[in-house]
Amino acid sequence: MFYPNKIKNILPNDVVLEIGPGSNPFHRSDVLLELEYENEQDRASQFGHTEKLISEKKIVYYKGKEFPFANNSFDYVICSHVLEHIPDVSFFLSEIFRIAKKGYFEYPLITYDYLYNFDVHLNFLKFNGTKMYLLKKENTSLNEFKPLNAFFLKTLNLGYGDFLGGLPDAFFEGFEWNKPFELELNSNLTNFLSTELMTKKLLPDNNPSIKSSIKQLALALKHRLKF
Repeated sequence: MFYPNKIKNILPNDVVLEIGPGSNPFHRSDVLLELEYENEQDRASQFGHTEKLISEKKIVYYKGKEFPFANNSFDYVICSHVLEHIPDVSFFLSEIFRIAKKGYFEYPLITYDYLYNFDVHLNFLKFNGTKMYLLKKENTSLNEFKPLNAFFLKTLNLGYGDFLGGLPDAFFEGFEWNKPFELELNSNLTNFLSTELMTKKLLPDNNPSIKSSIKQLALALKHRLKF
C-alpha cells in the first residue's frame, strides 16, 4: 500500500475487512479475506513474492465470486492492489458495495503496466471522482511491447524502482469512497492518466529530467497503444 495516510474515515468502533492483504495487513483491519489458490505457485505469482500471510487477525479463505459475508457485515473495506487482478470487476465491486458502507481502493495506473506489463494484471483502472473507468488489458496491443516490458521488469527486480516511490501519483491511485459508484468500460487513454501528471505539484521544478521522461511516457501511451 502506497497511501496508508489516505485511510482517514475508519471510526473507533468500525469493523474493518481487508481484501487480499498480502503478507502485511493494515493495522486497523479486523478480518482478512483471501482467495484460496489451487497451488503454491499460483499464489506466489499473484502476490509477486513468496511471503505467506501470517496474522493473528481472522482470515477467511474463499474460492472467488460471492463473498462469504452477509449484507452490511462491515463498516469499512480496504481493497489495495487487488482490482487489477480481477476478471469480473463489475461483480467484484457489487460484492464490496453489498457488504460495506465505505472503504478504500488502491491500484496501479496504466503508466505502471506500460513499463512492466505484469501478466497477472488484467485491468487498467482510473477513478474520476464520481465513476471508475475500466479498460481490459487484453483489448490493447500492450503485449507487442513485451521485450521492452521484460527489460524494465528486470530492472525492477534488480532494485532499480526507487523512482516509483518518488513519483507515486504518476503510477498509483488510492481513494476513499462512501457510496457505490458507476463502473464504465472506456478506451480513451487520456481518461486513465493522472490529471496531475504534468503539474508542478507532482513534478518538482528542480528535476527537469523526470519531467521530460514522464512527458515522453504520456505521449507514448497516447500514440502507441492501439485498439
